[in-house]
Amino acid sequence: MGKWDADAIFSRDEGNKWEGKLPKEWIIEHDGLKFKVAPTDFGHLGIFPEHSFLWEWASGFVKKGSNVLNLFAYSGGATLALAKAGASVCHVDASQGMVKWARENATLNGLEDCPIRWIVDDVMKFLKREIRRGRRYDGILFDPPSFGRGTKGEVFKIERDIRELLSACKALLSESPLFFACSNHTSSITPKVLEHLLEEILPGKVEAGELFLKGERDIPTGSYARWQP
Repeated sequence: MGKWDADAIFSRDEGNKWEGKLPKEWIIEHDGLKFKVAPTDFGHLGIFPEHSFLWEWASGFVKKGSNVLNLFAYSGGATLALAKAGASVCHVDASQGMVKWARENATLNGLEDCPIRWIVDDVMKFLKREIRRGRRYDGILFDPPSFGRGTKGEVFKIERDIRELLSACKALLSESPLFFACSNHTSSITPKVLEHLLEEILPGKVEAGELFLKGERDIPTGSYARWQP
């Protein structure tokens, strides 16, 4: 995977429009981490940069040996940031392809030997097994889809399943938890909705707001809520 040379790929015509073809994949750096970026059939590129402030926030709480769970973990931005900060991370996603992509990103950043558990599984099934096993985590982050299917066709709908998901996550928090954060891109799940949902299950400080793609004009992309004890 070589570096992306924009000048070699694109040219401008007189109307200031870009012409040319995107490469199959390229490498970018965002907030001190490297990511493989590749256009996909479903419109994703392999990174949600609007989430990075949550990675940075969560990383500020962990120390060496902190046990952290990253659910619906996609290409591993939070996983990499937390592993770099010294945490042991459990990375869970139902897509085998995305977990492979996240592992490639770990290698790009020299983090392939960090204590990261790479799990391909339906998130709700995984959470229920972890509860039965008695595992506990010092911090949990998750970014559920509006709709998704698990490894065996299990259907996830955020409006229906968000409370069960939050309750299962709460059951996995350690006796001295560090943080809890949830983000989403579903228009009906507003910051105020997320704030109320977290306040229902977790006593402590809850902050909620909009996710933004930062630029000349910030573009709202979803909501987040984060909790501290």
